[in-house]
Amino acid sequence: MLNADKGAATSLNGQGLRIGIVQARWNEGITNALAQACHQELLATGVQDADIDHVMVPGALEVPVALQAMAERGGYDALIALGCIIRGETYHFELVANESGAGVTRLSLDYRLPIANAIITTENLEQAIARQTEKGLDAARVAVEMATLLHTLKKS
Repeated sequence: MLNADKGAATSLNGQGLRIGIVQARWNEGITNALAQACHQELLATGVQDADIDHVMVPGALEVPVALQAMAERGGYDALIALGCIIRGETYHFELVANESGAGVTRLSLDYRLPIANAIITTENLEQAIARQTEKGLDAARVAVEMATLLHTLKKS
């Protein structure tokens, strides 16, 4: 059984897994940090660099369509959504956060494919900076753990 402790990445085995990452460019400083932490953690779990596909899209609303294209292409054990939505003065924040999140969840269920959702939503830039590394690490761990779990469940 996998250890649920956040520091348990060493117990995760990503060897042989193929992972797709979709990164939004909007708030690129944050999403680049998310991507860097995520990529490093995937490698730390044993996922090979050649088995990680990474694409960029304009913003969080475009993430689900790129995830869908990857899911339809097939061959992935898990996907990862990376983005950053910072609240502004309009309703746009809620729209983008709700619709991107719903799209990611629907795709995961429709394709029966784990998708780690690391589209962070914060009130301000400082909160985003504080979360960027840990959320990137978490996304990699979730992807590997869920891919492994689904492989195990398919075998039983």
